[in-house]
Amino acid sequence: MKAVIEIAPRGSVFSTARNQLKAAEASPRFGADYHLIFESARALFTELTPSRIDLLEALRQCGPCSVYALAKTVGRNYSNVHTDMGKLEEHGLVQRTPDDLAFVPFESLEIHLALIKKAA
Repeated sequence: MKAVIEIAPRGSVFSTARNQLKAAEASPRFGADYHLIFESARALFTELTPSRIDLLEALRQCGPCSVYALAKTVGRNYSNVHTDMGKLEEHGLVQRTPDDLAFVPFESLEIHLALIKKAA
């Protein structure tokens, strides 16, 4: 499974979704199983900080584990990891097993950042 994170201007979510569906139909092997859209690069990087991305990588490597075990693995404070995991779950990038172990359900995560030229 693949997750794609993109930036789309406010109000363009529906047109972006329509374009993504068309692209997935035209080339299914490049389609994503999950899309997450932010309105700006600032919003994206406020929510997906380097520490949170590091947690996704660590969790993907160690497999399903408790937040406590993950905090020990990455050498961070439990409370901070717990907060970061809550945000990652909120955005659908982390899920829980029936035993309440956290895991990343995606094999890959792509962040698309289009650079747009402003009109003069």
